[in-house]
Amino acid sequence: MNLSIRQLATFREVMRSGSISEAARTLGRTQPAVSSTIAGLETELELKLFMREQGRLVPTPEAELFLEEAEAILKRLEISKRTLRSLANREHGQLRIAGIPEVTTDFLPRSLSQFVSDKPSVKIALASRSSAEIEELIAAQQYDIGFAETPRARNSFDQVDFDMECMCAIPATDPLASREVITPAELDGYPLALLHSEHRSHKQTLARFRDAGVRFNQRFELQTALPGLKFVEEGLCALICDMITAYKAQEDGRLGMGPPMIVFRPFRPRIQNSMSILTPTHRPISIVAKDFCNFLSAEVATVRAAMIKRGT
Repeated sequence: MNLSIRQLATFREVMRSGSISEAARTLGRTQPAVSSTIAGLETELELKLFMREQGRLVPTPEAELFLEEAEAILKRLEISKRTLRSLANREHGQLRIAGIPEVTTDFLPRSLSQFVSDKPSVKIALASRSSAEIEELIAAQQYDIGFAETPRARNSFDQVDFDMECMCAIPATDPLASREVITPAELDGYPLALLHSEHRSHKQTLARFRDAGVRFNQRFELQTALPGLKFVEEGLCALICDMITAYKAQEDGRLGMGPPMIVFRPFRPRIQNSMSILTPTHRPISIVAKDFCNFLSAEVATVRAAMIKRGT
């Protein structure tokens, strides 16, 4: 059996209108064409769908039953068409995103909010994981997009890298705030807040102090940099943090929502803190996921450019 959508639609219209001529007018076709379509449908089904009684077209009981099936098929087809149109128009879909804690607290939610503001049918799953976990999740194709510290290249995922560095947050009232850059020499014995000892930024910072031969005084150990801003604001320490955290704090301060008593300065020698957007290599990502990757890339580039330009 080889039924066509045109046959089903023609049959439904004949059933609705009760005549070949009315159905032809509605469908914009000729009466012979409609009659031929119905005849072909009856041949395919091996059923008589209509009878002629006193010049009237009367559907058979089999036609009444078949109408339910035809309408269900056509309705499902219309739903599928709408879904495909919404997918093509970026109005529908699902995004599964895994990010490191530094970005899932504010940066990613803020970026996602902007991205989906005009996409009410796009659903979001956002997970906070370590960089190592994100690599494995993306490699295993369990998430569409990962945002993590730049990993070593692997065949199981593609990556877009962003060359970023750590900033030094210091109290605005501290004499160090007048410096254009901060070095280990300025922080000799100065109380510091850093990420935990296994984090690459911690290891690099410790190495910079050792190379300079000055005292490394870590007072606060953190899982993410954001809470450290409060310690800096209270004048308790300086904070070595990523550019995204620094950018958020500066933007909030500019809008009157964040810590006004903190300034950010580049740290030298440079502490590398590059970030990457990861996507599975062996599974094509959806249109909406690709669009968000582009959107996120622009957001990260904005952060990096702003922090480099300000130098604060």
